[in-house]
Amino acid sequence: MNDLGLEMLPEVIDISCVKSNHTLEDLNQMIAAANKYKFICAFALPSMTPYLIEKLKGKSRTRVGGTVGFPSGCDTTESKVFQARQLLEMGCEELDMVINITQLKIHNDEFVYQDIKAVVDTAQGIPVKTILEVTLLTEDELITACQIAERAGAAFIKTGTGWCSEPTEVQHIKLIKSVIGPRTKIKAAGGIRNLSGLLEMQKAGCDRFGISVNSALHIMEEAEKAMR
Repeated sequence: MNDLGLEMLPEVIDISCVKSNHTLEDLNQMIAAANKYKFICAFALPSMTPYLIEKLKGKSRTRVGGTVGFPSGCDTTESKVFQARQLLEMGCEELDMVINITQLKIHNDEFVYQDIKAVVDTAQGIPVKTILEVTLLTEDELITACQIAERAGAAFIKTGTGWCSEPTEVQHIKLIKSVIGPRTKIKAAGGIRNLSGLLEMQKAGCDRFGISVNSALHIMEEAEKAMR
């Protein structure tokens, strides 16, 4: 199974219930999956994050992360900072923030930089993953976004929210890897539904994967079969 063994696999998977139609039943399924496989981090939308923290924090090896500016990224910087602060006070150990894609597309690079930096500064060392929504960007926009996010102190470049219909592809990972330095990591999210796709992206340089609960369970089942 490549160089990513079964025991290591959950350590690179963030599981999530971040769609607006996810229910308490979906969250409970995610909590059960976290307890079974010990995925590295779990995410819900902000109003359900306290429930996730209540069920997981201090009771599981799975961290709880928070979503900032989700899913459009076009909130004001002030509202993103407020949301980040709220999530950190709740007990979140990682933050996934959507960059301001509109400002990127109108070439307001300084706005995009300050927007990210404000959340990074608020996080005070808690890892911030910047979501670029790569399927909405041109190649030049993706390169620029990576450079800005890295300069602003993002711990990870994350490819998507999972809300777009187009999936993250290996070519996106390769391009991001060619742009960023060794200290910035890559998280792929959006359309990762099987083990072979995950391993291909891992080989291309991806460090973490954001995956829906059902897809994560399917991937773990595939991995278990492969190890028999």
